Amino acid sequence: MKKILCLLVVLVSNFSFSQNWNYNFDEAVSLAQNEDKNIIIVFSGSDWCAPCIKLEKNIWQSDVFKNESEKEWVLVKANFPRKKANELPKEQTENNRKLAEKYNLEGSFPLVVLLDKNGKVLGKMGV
Repeated sequence: MKKILCLLVVLVSNFSFSQNWNYNFDEAVSLAQNEDKNIIIVFSGSDWCAPCIKLEKNIWQSDVFKNESEKEWVLVKANFPRKKANELPKEQTENNRKLAEKYNLEGSFPLVVLLDKNGKVLGKMGV
């Protein structure tokens, strides 16, 4: 019984502190329109870009950002890992490449792009 209770506590705490990152941009736009929220796209190199890793740890995983983002934005992560062990499925890699062609022509990492609910760029910030 104790094991089951411990497992439930761990699962509930993981769900309550997890973020709703989207990996499909079209679904994110639809969600943003339905919820009347702006969109944040994060272009990241999760296994090679030191500032990306630091941003993930210090900002995206912070309780403050998690709480705020849930209320305010639809989050999209476009990750570009280099290590074979972290390789994404081909479809996801292609989706990320298309997003970069549209919103990250400079090839900046990390790059945060703020869009309105229709996909119009409101601002960009590199770190």
